Amino acid sequence: MRNYAAANGYNVVKEFSEHISGAKKNSERKVLSECLDYCFTNSIDTLLISSLDRLGRDVWEVQENIKLCKEKRLNVYFQKEEMSIFTANGEESPCLAIMISVLGTCAQMERENIKFRLNSGRAQYIANGGKLGRKKGSVKSKDAYRTKYKDVIKLLKKGTTFVNTAKICNVSESTVLRVSKMFADEIKGE
Repeated sequence: MRNYAAANGYNVVKEFSEHISGAKKNSERKVLSECLDYCFTNSIDTLLISSLDRLGRDVWEVQENIKLCKEKRLNVYFQKEEMSIFTANGEESPCLAIMISVLGTCAQMERENIKFRLNSGRAQYIANGGKLGRKKGSVKSKDAYRTKYKDVIKLLKKGTTFVNTAKICNVSESTVLRVSKMFADEIKGE
């Protein structure tokens, strides 16, 4: 993308990189939302994206994003597909709707094929005697959790937020959530 921008005289003002499944809904894609908001609020002319499927693997999600960009007059260039929403003279690309529908549907089908293969492999593994889930003995007892996460419990009892508790105790927010659920009665003081 940097090479394309340099070769075409684009001044890159900000870069966004998202490492999340394209199968997530737009509402769950924080970086994509930040990117589009940045473009809209800063009157960016053109957004360069590596591939159409970065706007989603569901054709409706892709079309929703394209529609929003068209309404806000944000041109989006898709490097892999070598196409943009608007032509050089500012008109909507004539084949855009067809291409987006076809490519969006292909991306959605690819995602469904991946899910099918994963589920098929999982079913075959189970049919051959494989077991899913944690290995026996790998789950900690409640007492082990209490010992390991005593500082987390202490901070939650004081009313410290999950985010701050995670930072202070150097654990993930999901760990704080798990501990808060496990010791909910104790933390609430019941």
